[in-house]
Amino acid sequence: MELSLKGKKVLITGGSRGIGKAIAAAFKKEGAEVGVTARNQSELLQVKQELGVETYQKDLESDQQREQLIQEFIADFNTIDILVNNAGASHGDKIANTPLEVFGKAMKLNFICAVHLSQLASKQMFHNGRGVIINVASIYGKEAGGVPSYNASKAALISFTKSFSSEAIKDNVRVIGIAPGAIYHPNKEWKRRLERDPDFLKKYGDEKIPAGRLGRPEEIGNVAAFLASDKASWIVGTTISVDGGQSRLNY
Repeated sequence: MELSLKGKKVLITGGSRGIGKAIAAAFKKEGAEVGVTARNQSELLQVKQELGVETYQKDLESDQQREQLIQEFIADFNTIDILVNNAGASHGDKIANTPLEVFGKAMKLNFICAVHLSQLASKQMFHNGRGVIINVASIYGKEAGGVPSYNASKAALISFTKSFSSEAIKDNVRVIGIAPGAIYHPNKEWKRRLERDPDFLKKYGDEKIPAGRLGRPEEIGNVAAFLASDKASWIVGTTISVDGGQSRLNY
């Protein structure tokens, strides 16, 4: 399917590895011009060499650096057509064992950063008369299952996606979300689990996912590229689960 994304200017946060890197690869494959941001400079250099993207080393927990990111991206690309808010992390433990500041940290990185970047990028999109913002949430933002502080932050992101979409669509800017289920990529957490039990991934897939396996990052990347295209022009405000049937909800 031709998605007509050639030449689109795309910024992806948390784009140096895992889902974010796969999203960047999907847009590059469609001919888009892509910038990614992350904290780790060595990972950014690697993704730049592999995919040919522009890179921005930023700490998105800083208000100032978020503003700098959007300014620098627009200076480099002259505009911004698509923003993918993918940066995030899981913090904390059971509610009784999680300090309030950890809830605050989760909310800042997984929610507030996306809100602020959406505000900043949408100004240019409103000026252009079109644009797309994709917020990467989680199925655990729709139901219990992950770490409570993570769940809460992703639930807030899903709610924001719906609220902002109702405002932004009036200016032809679509705000939509993706809620991945369990996606395997070799990060520290998956490696830790595999070290403890080499059969962990197979057991997890068999027990928790009707499709019988974990998802692949590129399966999220492909959905992101489709949602950003005009082929998805009537998809507004919803957060789509991409999870091999893992979610227990019927939406």
